[in-house]
Amino acid sequence: MKNAVQLITYVDRFGGGDLKALRQRLCQGQNNPLRQAFGGVHLLPFFYPIDGADAGFDPIDHTQVDPRLGDWQDVHALGQEVDLMADVIVNHISADSPQFQDYSEHGQASRYEGMFLTLDAVFPGGASEQQLLAVYRPRPGLPLRYTTLKNGSKRILWSTFTPQQLDINVQHPEGQAYLNGILQRFAQAGIRMIRLDAAGYAIKKAGQSCFMMPETFDFITDFSARARALGMEVLVEIHSYYQRQIEIARQVDWVYDFALPPLALHAFHFHTAQPLKRWIGMRPHNALTVLDTHDGIGIIDIGADAADRQGSPGLVPPQELDALVEHIHNASQGQSRLATGVAASNLDLYQVNCTFLDALGGDAQRYLLARALQFFLPGVPQVYYVGLLGGRNDMALLAQSQVGRDINRHRYSPAEIDTALATPMVQQLLQLIRLRNEHPAFNGQFTLLDSPDEQLRLQWQNGPHQARFDVDFESLAHSLSFTQPDAPPLSLQLGG
Repeated sequence: MKNAVQLITYVDRFGGGDLKALRQRLCQGQNNPLRQAFGGVHLLPFFYPIDGADAGFDPIDHTQVDPRLGDWQDVHALGQEVDLMADVIVNHISADSPQFQDYSEHGQASRYEGMFLTLDAVFPGGASEQQLLAVYRPRPGLPLRYTTLKNGSKRILWSTFTPQQLDINVQHPEGQAYLNGILQRFAQAGIRMIRLDAAGYAIKKAGQSCFMMPETFDFITDFSARARALGMEVLVEIHSYYQRQIEIARQVDWVYDFALPPLALHAFHFHTAQPLKRWIGMRPHNALTVLDTHDGIGIIDIGADAADRQGSPGLVPPQELDALVEHIHNASQGQSRLATGVAASNLDLYQVNCTFLDALGGDAQRYLLARALQFFLPGVPQVYYVGLLGGRNDMALLAQSQVGRDINRHRYSPAEIDTALATPMVQQLLQLIRLRNEHPAFNGQFTLLDSPDEQLRLQWQNGPHQARFDVDFESLAHSLSFTQPDAPPLSLQLGG
């Protein structure tokens, strides 16, 4: 993976609507401010269909590009210009998939019988109340769907997320063949990196949490080896207790630093860098740093361990975590409250749905300081397309879809993109991106320098090349300086 900033984007929501238009937007045109700005692009699900129950994360056919976006040749062409990452949705498949439709029609006579997890498959001896309560849940309720198959038989199917997303048995021969087929198709298209979506839920075991168990690590290790054999690096997407993220990072290629977004917000809201500095001192360096993604702002990632009855403490105290959520709701003028929890149809218990800029009350200076913080931490930074353009909460889309995460999934027209790229905040963000990509200091040694509680001081040194970022979270006083060849050091003033 290149040590350069990556873009996270939907193909159809970033102007133009298809892969050819995205390639033109990112890679062509001499005066294009985005040309060569990113070392890689994470293409959010572009599989058929992109407009199912979960914005492409419930594929009917994971090996087919949605024809509205183009085809695999278009994916390959984009991959010739910029490194591509794509999702492998390992935990589930759409109820409209050919595999499930065959099973629904033929039942035990179907070759796919056993590919779809049922209650009996996980609990062959029956499930007790305590066993069901032990299952870790990202959303309210049990992970089960009662259904009548086309052949008239009734089954209770495992469904971790929505009723339309049916969990597969990744250890069943047909489940393995299904996932291997995705890897083969991706490798043929020149995809360099894969993101294992919902991998923490892939293995189910009676009497256990069914989340990030030893058996889950075994599956991730095996699947990652298959991907690497085809020339692809692997990113594992897990929202969990921070100590568990450290453990996971030791066993995989890449993890997300999901603790960073809420800790950055905490630093601005509480005027202290103490929790942030504690995290910087222990965080894994094989991390993709983010402030925003297609999902919400994670809260569980800095909270106490929900799976530990002893209540292992989080990176911030519980009362501060609760206050942080209220800070976000207030900063967004109540908009995030309308998109989060019981107010929205996707009841993710561990996320607040809001653009990162709105979580900071629309303050451009704080936003740019947060981006500088992100870019100065070890790892590979990713910038979500809405964040790249300084996007605000899309209340119209939220009202239309009633899906909480849509508040941060605006559909940009080409004209909207051009307008956003001309704003001073976005121009400064692009300047930071190019500094992070091009300055040789970021290939050197990182140091967290001593500072008072309310301040943070970060430095990179690579021989004579140095880049340094200092910020005071109370006053917002800051300094971002970097060396130049044969010239005095330069400094940037953010948000001014």
